[in-house]
Amino acid sequence: MTTTAGSSFWDRLADKYARQPIADEAAYQTKLRVSRSYFRPDMTLLELGCGTGSTAISHAPFVAHIRALDFSERMLEIARDKAKAAGVDNVTFEQADIAALSEPAESYDIVLGLSILHLLKHPDAMIGKVFAMLRPGGCFITSTACLGDTMAALKFIAPLGRAVGLLPQLSVMSSAQLLDKFTSAGFTIAHQWLPGRGKALFVVARKPG
Repeated sequence: MTTTAGSSFWDRLADKYARQPIADEAAYQTKLRVSRSYFRPDMTLLELGCGTGSTAISHAPFVAHIRALDFSERMLEIARDKAKAAGVDNVTFEQADIAALSEPAESYDIVLGLSILHLLKHPDAMIGKVFAMLRPGGCFITSTACLGDTMAALKFIAPLGRAVGLLPQLSVMSSAQLLDKFTSAGFTIAHQWLPGRGKALFVVARKPG
């Protein structure tokens, strides 16, 4: 997926997306608290698919620096405005094709990817990349819609929806398949939580070390 292809769909939705309330505020706050239990003040964090920046801005006081990436330049414009309004200066927002991202080995203490792995054509490849990016003992913290658990038919519908511009790229996988992708890449599962049927699976995957 190119940056242009990834951004066009989300650019159109950015302003509407920014106005929408969080669907499950209690679950979101729980994910923030659990994530922060793995943070230290000296850590460098990478966020993949940061959207309009709410999570990065919320986490900023707890780490040294966050590099936050997204396909959509319009999403990032909103994120930068929100960070400025909040007085947050330790988050760098950048447009990037995360599917093509190449970073030096052991560059980050934490990589965060909320609502992103199911939007990638090859999520297993990204998980492998993140494993290499993390320092020993580092964590990949994700929240992923495992559509294969409740909407397996999307595997056949999603390509058609994407072809006509109604759906983004979707990878339809089950919770078991997602967890297998983490362990196959070398991670151990430090924490996993499913807030309810049809909800995104929250996972903290740790790199040994």
